[in-house]
Amino acid sequence: MSSNEYIDKEYLEGKPAPEEKKPQRPKKKNGPGTFTQILNGDFLTREFVLNNLTFIFFIMLLLLLIVGKGYYGKELSQDITQTQKDLDEMTADYVEAKARLEEETRRYKLREKLEPKGLKETMNQTKVIRLRTKKDE
Repeated sequence: MSSNEYIDKEYLEGKPAPEEKKPQRPKKKNGPGTFTQILNGDFLTREFVLNNLTFIFFIMLLLLLIVGKGYYGKELSQDITQTQKDLDEMTADYVEAKARLEEETRRYKLREKLEPKGLKETMNQTKVIRLRTKKDE
């Protein structure tokens, strides 16, 4: 006996304790096992399955929706990856074009290109002409 079990007073006084009962295994049925019934399809004829056929179809519909959701999520993930690659490529093209534009519009290059046309860079400071309007007064 373990120390947590109830000890009868009569047992302590010397009377024999009642025998402990061992749990009995349920007896096996002579019919085919559950696994065999599933493989044979015999479980489909049972009354329980026939009464709950609408619920079973509902569960099957939910399983189909879960599978469809998985495929949709995978497709969406691939679309996001492809769009990110396209965006990165366009960003690289933009940076390259911007660098070329900055290089071509540098002050010394513009001076070289406009000199054959007779235009020269002024050495005087730029002056701003401001007109006074009635609002300023």
